[in-house]
Amino acid sequence: MANNRRMVVLRAVVEDYIRTQEPVSSGAVARNHHIDASPATVRNDMAALENEGYLEQPHTSAGRVPTEKGYRYFVDRLATVVPLTAAQKNAIRSFLAGSVSLDDVLRRSAQLLAQITGQVAVVASPSLARSALRHLEIVPMASTVLLVIVITDTGRVEQRSIASRNAPAPSALASLCDGINEHCHGFGLAATGDWLLERAASLPTREERVFVATLAQVFHDLANQERTSNLYMSGTNRLTHGDGTLRDVAPLLDALEEQVVLMHLMGNLSEMSRYATRGSVGVAIGSETHTPGLLNASVVSTGYGHSTSGADDGADAAPVAFVGSIGPTHMDYGTTIAAVQAVAKYLTEYVAREEGGGEPHDSGGGRDDGAAHGDGAARGDDGAQGAAGDGGGAGMAE
Repeated sequence: MANNRRMVVLRAVVEDYIRTQEPVSSGAVARNHHIDASPATVRNDMAALENEGYLEQPHTSAGRVPTEKGYRYFVDRLATVVPLTAAQKNAIRSFLAGSVSLDDVLRRSAQLLAQITGQVAVVASPSLARSALRHLEIVPMASTVLLVIVITDTGRVEQRSIASRNAPAPSALASLCDGINEHCHGFGLAATGDWLLERAASLPTREERVFVATLAQVFHDLANQERTSNLYMSGTNRLTHGDGTLRDVAPLLDALEEQVVLMHLMGNLSEMSRYATRGSVGVAIGSETHTPGLLNASVVSTGYGHSTSGADDGADAAPVAFVGSIGPTHMDYGTTIAAVQAVAKYLTEYVAREEGGGEPHDSGGGRDDGAAHGDGAARGDDGAQGAAGDGGGAGMAE
């Protein structure tokens, strides 16, 4: 925007409203933000910002508050992420280090993020579609039932049963597992299923072909199935203790019940953030969520981990899952983004250790927990596939 002072005024209004949730007057902006202009000039700037749709005036005699468009411009161009202190980072690491399993670390991550932000935290399990095979075991449970145990590179363990009247002998099962573990270690689950189908076609007996084809279907089903039970949520009880009215909170609670919708929304945001500045986050504000219950809320999400299944090669590998926060549109974006990035960074390191790949990768959640955010927020609306700082934010007229 050509008018730099107007940008400063918008930043001041948004920051003050986030802090107080009270309409902001031109006098308060001129007095508290050391703007080199008179209150009358600031008042004119605020009126222009209102005409352009970035601010609105709830009542004739009141100050002004940001609109959804104003928040979007603030997040895209004006906001900065305040670095977490060394003590805060150590506290995160210490709290999560006590985890005993992948499920435990994800549950703790959601609890911790909710505590830091005072908002609803959502953490997804690593996606099976982007996970690679680490180890397979097939255990006879009964004469006609076998238990298939699949362990992925991210530490996720999935169990499925197979009913087979002509199950291979234990020695043949052991040989089959050894062959799969040798040839398919590091393969994506779908690729493992494809390999099994190719192998099945070359087997000598119908019983063997049917069994291996059934096992292949297990891997294909795992690759295509994501369950909402693998979504960890914390902080919903905080909604009733905030400053929102029941009219605002009730739709949000309903939206949180639609976990499939949340997984789709937050997963898309974390995907879009990949194509913005590296290490950024995705932010959807109000109507950008395309979810009626979230019209008065904002969603901040980023991916964690890096897929090793071969779906994406190179440095820009897809994240294996997402972590995010849901709160009011007047949330403290700087704190929320920093917290989401910090938790994502730890989860990326945890998944890297589970993969056994040596030193952890760079975080999927942050350039550094305090990096400037104005050039990297991916939008949640349909028209924002790129970095907001590269044109994703709405322009402001002079």
